[in-house]
Amino acid sequence: MTDIKISELFYSIQGEGRYMGVPSVFLRTFGCNFKCDGFGMPKGEKTNERNIIAINAEDFKSYKSLPLVSTGCDSYASWDPRFKHLSPYFTTSDIVNNIVNILPHNRWMDEHLVITGGEPLLGWQKSYPELLSHEKMMPLKELTFETNGTQLLYPEVKDYLGNWKRNREKNCITFSVSPKLSISGESWEEAIKPEVIHQYGEVGFVYLKFVIATKEDAEEAEEAVNEYRKKAFRGPVYLMPCGGVERVYSLNNRTVAELAMRKGWRYSDRLQVPLFKNEWGT
Repeated sequence: MTDIKISELFYSIQGEGRYMGVPSVFLRTFGCNFKCDGFGMPKGEKTNERNIIAINAEDFKSYKSLPLVSTGCDSYASWDPRFKHLSPYFTTSDIVNNIVNILPHNRWMDEHLVITGGEPLLGWQKSYPELLSHEKMMPLKELTFETNGTQLLYPEVKDYLGNWKRNREKNCITFSVSPKLSISGESWEEAIKPEVIHQYGEVGFVYLKFVIATKEDAEEAEEAVNEYRKKAFRGPVYLMPCGGVERVYSLNNRTVAELAMRKGWRYSDRLQVPLFKNEWGT
């Protein structure tokens, strides 16, 4: 039985993308290959010591007590090694039992599972076949991986997910891919990986979800979409407003919606911001 380092495990509604409004269990793994400390900052600047690094990690004993941030990655504690003490290891069996305990009927019904992060397709992905094969997970019908789209699936994981899908309805596996544009502070070369997205499309339904704030961000998103199209990506594209706290989010949500309409793309809200103030565990 394998262990997975878990940052958060909670029940909420999906606030973004294809399953917006659907009751969901979120399994947030620890670790990411990006920092995304450019979000909410003036173009070309990063959060660095001005925000997350200034927090004394040892002062906090749980995610619920952590401060929300207005710049950088709003799930910073799920990858920053200074907060790893808040993310214990759980066996796959323990994870399943915890999931069942938080479901409203203590079993899967119409809820869906979101495996997120951090970046959930780092090394932890090797444990997902064991997790999904647990007898209490058999009724699960729909599964989403929220990923930055840079990590290929291991061959054995890809094969397992293909078999898992064949036993369920069409498009029951979704890859919600959020490629990181320059607004994130990450480089194009590291963030835009069309060959990875192509592989995901061999397994499940793929859509792109870009976090933006300005017209320039939308133009950059279009450049990225063109690169993905060259690798036969045919899924929908969403634009989503930048902002982990309501006062920032509300500044640009209408602008982003209008930009999505002009491009003929979809707009994704972030329901967890206006509904729950983007608190941890929502």
